[in-house]
Amino acid sequence: MADEQTSAPDSTAVRVALWRAMHVQVDPPPHVLQDEIGLRLAAPDDDWRGRPDMDPDTTRGFRAAVVARARFIEDLVAEQADRGVTQYVILGAGMDTFAQRRPEIASRLRLFEVDQPGPQAWKRHRLVELGYGIPEWLHLVPVDFEASESWLERLAAAGFDPAQPAVIVSTGVTMYLTEDATAATLRQIAGLAPGSTLAMTFLLPAELLDDADRPGLRKSKEGAQAAGTPFISFYAPQDMLALAREAGFKDVRHVSGASHTERYFAGRADGLRPSSGEDLLLATT
Repeated sequence: MADEQTSAPDSTAVRVALWRAMHVQVDPPPHVLQDEIGLRLAAPDDDWRGRPDMDPDTTRGFRAAVVARARFIEDLVAEQADRGVTQYVILGAGMDTFAQRRPEIASRLRLFEVDQPGPQAWKRHRLVELGYGIPEWLHLVPVDFEASESWLERLAAAGFDPAQPAVIVSTGVTMYLTEDATAATLRQIAGLAPGSTLAMTFLLPAELLDDADRPGLRKSKEGAQAAGTPFISFYAPQDMLALAREAGFKDVRHVSGASHTERYFAGRADGLRPSSGEDLLLATT
């Protein structure tokens, strides 16, 4: 829309997009995920690979963790689509590129990307500018969380059917929210149609990380604090599972980062593996 106000995506979303591209450009095959479209969207300066947060050695664990969680979720979405689920919701979509990279799956779904209005308007503009466009099955749903808009109401207005099963994904969000806010989101999702699946990432407390990964978490916390988006919440797996059960989910499961290592990185000659610190809640209604 002509009067839509655009604003650049936050630095975290850009960093994730660039790490995904770095995996393709720096790490040898086989690649866990092939995504350089986020790099095209971000269009950073030519020297972007010289940024301290792009150092190929010191960030390799973070890079691996980012592509591992994305691959896990895409495998989940493909599996659910094969079972007949036709709705996929990405909460805090940022610079996600599933629709552009995997149209053979995405076009079988009604795909809803939920995000803040400004960054989403920016993304809409970039997708059109780069020639990807907005296919009829892709719904960009702007929600002003700061104005306390209901994401579920906006989702329904965009064509989401709460009476039909869906896959709902939230990655890299819970650390910025209070436990009460996350519990409220879990209750809303638990009230969706039976057969719906939620995949939600959460950060572990420092004492549950591998010793080698604790300095990286500390640097990430300091960076988030300096950017004005401090990490608020950390969860032990049993606490996140309890939160989901209390919200009303029928079945809850903890997916550890270590399981990503076994699934996607086994036998690599370069020793690439995800850093510990971020795990997943997998819950069904």
